[in-house]
Amino acid sequence: MSKITALFKELKATGKKGLIPFITAGDPDPGMTVELMHALVRGGSSVIELGVPFSDPMADGPVIQRSSERALTHGVTLHSCLEMVKEFRKKDAHTPVVLMGYANPVEQMGAERFATEAKAAGVDGVLVVDYPPEECVDFAARMRVAGIDPIFLLAPTSSHERIKEAAKIASGYIYYVSMRGVTGASHLNTQDVASVMPKIREETDIPIAVGFGISDAASAKAVSASADAVVIGSRIIRLLEDAPPGQAVQSLETFIREIRDALDSQN
Repeated sequence: MSKITALFKELKATGKKGLIPFITAGDPDPGMTVELMHALVRGGSSVIELGVPFSDPMADGPVIQRSSERALTHGVTLHSCLEMVKEFRKKDAHTPVVLMGYANPVEQMGAERFATEAKAAGVDGVLVVDYPPEECVDFAARMRVAGIDPIFLLAPTSSHERIKEAAKIASGYIYYVSMRGVTGASHLNTQDVASVMPKIREETDIPIAVGFGISDAASAKAVSASADAVVIGSRIIRLLEDAPPGQAVQSLETFIREIRDALDSQN
């Protein structure tokens, strides 16, 4: 059983929901990333999504695009991200880490080498935004052989066939994009999200994490009523952008704790 699967089983047994924050590796500074990851855990995160910076992040809005640009300016690469996970693992062997990014860096490294090095670094899951499930049977199998969960995106526009394809090869969790558009979009409709969950659950018992448009405790709590976990990304990047010098780590931990408390108040 993978670390992510075990985590969600534990959450379900205790009646809790997962909290999955996203940060971009190397933003605002490469030397802060591991410290920020530990702050996320202290705040109550269940899984950490660590973004691999990319020059053309087509699914990301301006906030996360800026974070990628800052990280790339610092010279952060896929190899750098793996080194950050390895450093994080020196103090935390428990919290699952998912690398989230785009196909180009993975393909430049090569899928086989990526699987080997990611596992050695302590990566538990990988979500490649521009890898559609129907074209990734071999990639998903290679990841699972390495002990890494292949995670895929579904969206309001996903057909029934796309849902079935994702359900067949995904593991760990499925990431449901709550609205059309890019990250950082607004107008989250929790009723729309709730109406789609049964359609996905008809095809799979894999946990469903919902992201895009979740920006505060209230929206996280509302979405968690029908989802197994919530993902928060753009709001965290904005928080790091706006935090006064020297206060980013504490501001992040405080924010995550607020979301964790709201999720736990469902019980």
